[in-house]
Amino acid sequence: MARHKKYESAEEADPQLDISSLIDVCFLLLIYFIVTSTITPRESDLGMALPAANPTPASQPDIEPMFIKIDANGSIFTGVGASQLPMDNDVSVRQLPLLRSQLDAYAQAVKSANSKPLVQIYADSNCTQQRVIDVLNALAAVEINSVTFTDLIN
Repeated sequence: MARHKKYESAEEADPQLDISSLIDVCFLLLIYFIVTSTITPRESDLGMALPAANPTPASQPDIEPMFIKIDANGSIFTGVGASQLPMDNDVSVRQLPLLRSQLDAYAQAVKSANSKPLVQIYADSNCTQQRVIDVLNALAAVEINSVTFTDLIN
């Protein structure tokens, strides 16, 4: 008598995929991307201290605040009235070298007077938001974090 072996047909067997090595590869890739990524500070992490609605007289600074005006074209001016000085006019330059040097001089003057710096910004309603962010980045670079937005500049 002939022996008859029963074989399972290939269609009836459940195919299985061993993914244990794929999980290891995924974890290695995850670790690689976490380690090699650079962490840059976000612009929302500037740490600006905005004043209260009704400031107390004790919180008023001893030194005059610095006024920065951003017009509709993106040009930046410092000072008010006749003493207004043009700073950076090229909107393609985002580092604002002239404003930053004046802010650095103002920060040094405030530090030597043992006072708190205060900067008031007037931004025209038609100026771009990126230009305002550029000014805030320049302020953060010289460690000035007391900023007020105003609409009372001449």
